[in-house]
Amino acid sequence: MVQTLKQMVYQGFGFTIASEMKLPELIQIKESSSSIEIVIQYEDLLNEWNSAEENEKGYSVQGNRILFEIEDVAVFAVDSGKKISISPHLGSDEDEIRLYVLGTCMGIILMQHHLLPLHGSAIVLDGEAYAIVGESGAGKSTLASAFMNQGYKLLSDDVIPICFTGKRPMVIPSYPSQKLWQESLDHFGMKSSNYQPLYGRETKFSVPVIEGFLPQSIPLAGVIELLPVEEHTISISPVNGLERLHTLFKHTYRNLFLKPLALMDWHFQSSVQLSKQLTIYQLKRPRSSFTAYDLVGVITDTIGKENKS
Repeated sequence: MVQTLKQMVYQGFGFTIASEMKLPELIQIKESSSSIEIVIQYEDLLNEWNSAEENEKGYSVQGNRILFEIEDVAVFAVDSGKKISISPHLGSDEDEIRLYVLGTCMGIILMQHHLLPLHGSAIVLDGEAYAIVGESGAGKSTLASAFMNQGYKLLSDDVIPICFTGKRPMVIPSYPSQKLWQESLDHFGMKSSNYQPLYGRETKFSVPVIEGFLPQSIPLAGVIELLPVEEHTISISPVNGLERLHTLFKHTYRNLFLKPLALMDWHFQSSVQLSKQLTIYQLKRPRSSFTAYDLVGVITDTIGKENKS
């Protein structure tokens, strides 16, 4: 039987979250129980998981409830956009569990609330948000750090929540923290001993963002797909036509859950809306060298010319 633990209340991804698990990346607040929108709790899910009909991709769908297992970590359940349940495996690392809570689980929660989660970092340029998207290891967080070192603000790292309730799509701030590899810390002159490894012997670190974080929703003006290449030069070009929809789908966080949640039509309509309102670029960077500050210059110059035109 899982012991009932005291809940702490946090603000993150635009929600008020009550959690039995400590979430040091989020902003802890004092709120009454009536304002709680999402609950994160420990629960014994093993019997339910063992009897569930698991599909070939390693998850089970029961209406608006998704269960999945990460081997040697935990079984997770995400229910109706309101609750995340965690059943840790024996000997699992709580830091690693938290990665999946703030990553995959929150990605599903956002979809269930019809908030589009893009995989990337969001920064603010001239009062508007730009989403830097890309595959894992593309350098999204490193580029966002370079922007912050130039005085720009961060809205989100890893998962970018996008809301469609107004005339313009808005980026909702997630939480004031980044994930940076040792190599990026070295380039920025940051000592890894000052930061907490994500888990175990990882060489990726959780880096708090204090002054550089903007805790308010900002209109989304553009999406920049960051693509590492073997060439030695930087290039940026607009993404046009139907390729814009493909880019948005490809970089939707945990897009494999869209179909089982019956959200493919919603995602398509949302992508069409974004495609009509945003500028979308593909930015190629040399894989073999550190060019983050050069990329900042290319992006700001490109956006500046676009705004003038």
